[in-house]
Parts: sequence; C-alpha cells; structure tokens
Amino acid sequence: MNQKKVALIGVPMDLGADRRGVDMGPSAMRYAGVMARLTRLGFHVDDVGDLVVPRPSGVAGQDLNLKHLPEVVEVNRNLAATVSEKVREGYIPLVLGGDHSIAIGTIAGVAQHYRNLGVLWFDAHGDLNTAETSPSGNIHGMPLAVSLGFGHDDLVRIGGFAPKVRPENVVIIGARDLDPGERELIKRIGLRVFTMHEIDRLGMSRVMEEALAIVTNGTDGVHLSLDLDAVDPHDAPGVGTPVVGGLTYRESHLAMEMLAEAGVLVSAEVVEVNPILDVENRTAKVAVALIGSAFGEKLL
Repeated sequence: MNQKKVALIGVPMDLGADRRGVDMGPSAMRYAGVMARLTRLGFHVDDVGDLVVPRPSGVAGQDLNLKHLPEVVEVNRNLAATVSEKVREGYIPLVLGGDHSIAIGTIAGVAQHYRNLGVLWFDAHGDLNTAETSPSGNIHGMPLAVSLGFGHDDLVRIGGFAPKVRPENVVIIGARDLDPGERELIKRIGLRVFTMHEIDRLGMSRVMEEALAIVTNGTDGVHLSLDLDAVDPHDAPGVGTPVVGGLTYRESHLAMEMLAEAGVLVSAEVVEVNPILDVENRTAKVAVALIGSAFGEKLL
C-alpha cells in the first residue's frame, strides 16, 4: 500500500437484503470513528459522502427471484463509476455498506483499473447464488457470483465487461452456511473456500498464508470484501444474517494484520453492519477496528 489516500464512499443500501436497518451501516461506522482512525494512520481521507439509494416503487419489484433488481443495478452502476473515478485519482476506495450487494459495484469499478484482481471474501455465506438457485431472491446473496460472471445480465454487465474476476484469484474465508447451488458452483469452478472447519484445524495464520498466496499469484492488486457476519455473533451481533461459530475477534484482526503486511490491498468494502440489531454500536466499532488493522494499524 504505497498510496496514502483513502476515499470513503457510503452506500446506505438495504434493498439487496430486503431488510431494513443495514442502510444505517455507513453512519454507524462513521460514528465509530473510521475517518479519525485512518487519519491517525497517516492517510489523507476524502469522505465523498453517501450515494443516493432510490426507494423501490413496489414491495420487492416484479421479479421475486431478483428482488429490487432495477434499484440495485442503478446504485451499483453509480458506485462503479464513483469507485473508478477515485482509483483514477490515486485513492484506495473504502466502501461502507449497506448490504453485500454493493460489492458488485465496488469490484466493477476497481476491475476497470486492475484487470487481474485478487479477492479476499470474508463471509459466513458464499454469496454465490443466482436467480435460479437463491432461496430468497435477495441480491446480497449473489455479488460474488455476479463478479465471477454468473447471474442476470444487468448485474453481470455493470461496468461494461465480464467477468470482473477469475475463480483462481478468489478465496472465501469463514464460510459456514452454503446453499446447495453455491456448493455445486464452488466445485464446478474450483473456487477455494476456507470453511470454519479448516480455520479450526489449520489456524488463521496458515489459512491467511495460503489465501494470500492464491490471491497474489499473477494478480495486480487485492480487493477485500469484509462482511461482518464472518465474525462470530458474540463479537458482532449487529448483522442481518448471523451464523454462530464464526471468526473470533482476534482471528479477524490477525487476518487483517497479515493482509496489511502483504502490502497488496487496493480496495475494500465493509458491509452488513445493522445498527438496529446491534448492541451499543458494538458491531460498527468492531468493523472500524478491523479496518484499522487492514490499513496497517499496529500496537508497536
């Protein structure tokens, strides 16, 4: 990370999750001091504010297999353009969500400049569904599939090209709740997934060593997609789809610290903080602390 400029981009999106509250995530992380934390680390921080998220015209849109599709597409197109502009200006874009559907736009914007992008995807879930496999129709369960080129064309073609990333350059860490269609796709494309079983057996240090070796092999930068439900609900209770048995607070910090030491981070999004479901903004505080570690914060 030889750049010392970070662009904060808020995306108060809840339409991909179809559940209220997560739209307040950017405000919660700002309140938890994300800008001050990055400034203390020596970064020039440009907070560009929040993108406008339109209110849907119907309850969930016309297609219940792709809820709120037009609105999700519009926001992600705008996000991709904003992210691309900030990368062009020499900033590391840090996108504050919002639900995980915003990863579609972040990656689309970054991939216009890093055509061999590696991706570290921290999540309890795979986010590899399509309209045909999704049990809910919620697009926040589809962004990784979309970035890999699978899904509705309006989503896949955001930014004007597809796929944005290749499966050999992507690693999922912390998975413990995968749908049948996601498991099939993982096996079919050979995607590397470190489940909680492997993290328990190998330890986070070895998992990160192997994951970093994968996402830096032939790539020109690494994108971090951090869903707070990767962390155990004991430490991060304010998420929309909590799954017990997740990463501990220290495992999460070690992962971010090792990512920072690698010096390969070019962009990031932090998503699924839901203050309505939180306790005294605890999850937003965890998110900001992990952002600090990912951007190089050390004790000594």
